[in-house]
Amino acid sequence: MSSRTPKGARRKVRGFTLIELMIVVGVVAILAAIAYPAYTDSVRKGRRGQAKADLLELSQLAERWKTVNNTYVGFGAPGGDGVLSGELGRSPRTGTQFYNVGIAATATTFTLTATPGSGSDQANDGCGALSINQAGAKTKTGSKADCW
Repeated sequence: MSSRTPKGARRKVRGFTLIELMIVVGVVAILAAIAYPAYTDSVRKGRRGQAKADLLELSQLAERWKTVNNTYVGFGAPGGDGVLSGELGRSPRTGTQFYNVGIAATATTFTLTATPGSGSDQANDGCGALSINQAGAKTKTGSKADCW
């Protein structure tokens, strides 16, 4: 007896055809086209949340400053340049700085502003710069509706 396949019998073919492989590649491409924008939007929203938390924390610190000094003047950066740096605006408190946080203060008022960093993807966020003042009024410069 020989181990050869008899004439007329077909051998089983194992594996994928090119058509099946192309269908799978197409499905994966469609899923990636949907998932990636949703992912980047979620990342931007998380970074914006950290900036909002930083602004609220700084507004509380400004109120403490006024309680002790009876003025907002002097609150902020040591050089008085109106830019707060260091760990603020970072998400989480170490790593890349996604927002630049600044302050404009007078004796009776202050405005804290978180501006998206120019080197980060936050510039594509529809909220733009976020601000809060001594009265707790929250504003934004972008066109997106739900920022605060």
